[in-house]
Amino acid sequence: MFTLAHLDTPPPESLKAQVLQMVVDYLSDISPVSLTPSNPLFQLYQYVVGYEVHLYLQSMDGAQPGKPKLMLALDDEDPARVLGFALYLPYVDDPDACALVYLTVQASHRRNGIGSGMVAEMVARYPHAQVACVAGKAPFFEAQGFHALAAHGPQVLMNTRREASPGTLAVQDLEPIYRSTEVRQIHTYLLKQHGQKAMGDAERKRDRLLDQLARQAQAYVAERQTPRLH
Repeated sequence: MFTLAHLDTPPPESLKAQVLQMVVDYLSDISPVSLTPSNPLFQLYQYVVGYEVHLYLQSMDGAQPGKPKLMLALDDEDPARVLGFALYLPYVDDPDACALVYLTVQASHRRNGIGSGMVAEMVARYPHAQVACVAGKAPFFEAQGFHALAAHGPQVLMNTRREASPGTLAVQDLEPIYRSTEVRQIHTYLLKQHGQKAMGDAERKRDRLLDQLARQAQAYVAERQTPRLH
């Protein structure tokens, strides 16, 4: 069994470390790029997404509107152990609305209601909830009461209502991360390790994957929005 804990301020270091480790371990699940470890660019995205989550957790410290919220699923037998987490953003100017940014559960504890429990708890607090996910994850959110609104790049934009909130979100700007010295160093290291040709192939594979995911997202939305005869 598990207990849900809601945090409005940055988590203690021991819990934060577990959250960031889950981001690294389950990058293929939670990243819209959905790269697999076999792609040489995987390490680069591990750093970028990990750092993005780190910034979100850091920005929980403060009184600014729309600051991130973190929900943790903790092991009842060992409350210091994180079984899953949901990171979401309340809308700055819409008290009923939020957007789920990242959700994942330890592989060993999936299919035990942890993910759906966290989503249900989030929606109970913010009934006008939004999420963007790849088409393969959309049925899970559909089962939680979300509707497919539109395809947005490689993701399906889903909402608990038939329309998105008109409010604004305090999302992290990833451009400074991509332009950072650390990212350049990682890219240089990967280039030396794999070579120019392999890195070029990796980028083309990523782009093909994103195109494929975009087609799947469009097909999923089109199917859900086509009137059905009964």
